[in-house]
Amino acid sequence: MVRDYSQFLPLSHRDGGSSSPVTPLQALGWQPFFSQQIGIEDFDATPPVRVVQVHRNALHVLGDSIDTTLPPRQDVTVGDWLLLDRTRPHCSRVLNRSSLIKRRAPGTGRDEQLIAANIDTAFIVSSCNQDFNVPRFERYIALAFEARITPVIVLTKADQVADPQTYLDAARTISDTVEAVALDARGDEPQSVLAAWCKPGKTVAFLGSSGVGKSTLANALLNSQTIDTQEIREDDSKGRHTTTRRELHSMPNGCMILDTPGMRELQLTDAEAGIDDVFADIQQLSLGCRFKDCKHDTEPGCAVAQAIEQGAIDASRLARWHKLKAENAFNSASLAERRSRDKAFGKMVRGVKKLKESRR
Repeated sequence: MVRDYSQFLPLSHRDGGSSSPVTPLQALGWQPFFSQQIGIEDFDATPPVRVVQVHRNALHVLGDSIDTTLPPRQDVTVGDWLLLDRTRPHCSRVLNRSSLIKRRAPGTGRDEQLIAANIDTAFIVSSCNQDFNVPRFERYIALAFEARITPVIVLTKADQVADPQTYLDAARTISDTVEAVALDARGDEPQSVLAAWCKPGKTVAFLGSSGVGKSTLANALLNSQTIDTQEIREDDSKGRHTTTRRELHSMPNGCMILDTPGMRELQLTDAEAGIDDVFADIQQLSLGCRFKDCKHDTEPGCAVAQAIEQGAIDASRLARWHKLKAENAFNSASLAERRSRDKAFGKMVRGVKKLKESRR
């Protein structure tokens, strides 16, 4: 029997275009970006599979008629696409990612933690209560911008406040390029309000603190109660960790949803471009500074300082920009130094091995 490979090819190579039915791989998020990385002759030998769950001892992957587990790997995260090597599963090739969310790992170390890969849209979720926090939004948006992911601010519990517009207005001041919506996560609104981003073949992720309604939103889109949820504490609006691992779920229309645990600590690393995009107003103003390397602190002729004096920009926003830039520079430099040491150590090991072999 001749196998039909049309499902692996870009839409422009198939009859019917975008009106073609969603195939099993497309329902998992397979896109032309991935198909262009592999030849058709390789599909039978190493079929593509997507990581839908990362456990401590295994990777749960799904593909076209494939549902299996692979050995865990430090270089693989949920959302990754692999070319399954059935004879040597641990050697399955990781396809280049269209996007990657990462952060500095919690704790005192300087390691990177991979959060998720191949995400199209990041819904940054917060409640219309004490959880609402502009600096936290800026961090998440910088993370999304750096990863080339479309960020959307989603404000839940809009039905529990007298004026949700106040929260929306505050959210929309963060960036002119980021859309913000407010809704009741428990009703039918998520399916209608978020429909523009939850299209077949796309992958969306819910990011934010615990208890803001990420799992409730995911359940609403899945039209089920697949994911457990809990209420927040009334005294401080803080949530409890319900989701304990990052896991991809499939919507009926062929969109994939990533529900994530709340992140108490979000340290940025290698995110300079993302930070600049969030604070595009400061970047634009800096073009008018007298000195090209102006730090917008005490330098004469600083256009940013002048804008603050005139009330065009808030001083607290500049302070947050300084904080994120300094944090990112520190974390990125630390990681670069570690990588350099690892590279030097590897070179030394290879040199020793080569010397031993030459003496035999």
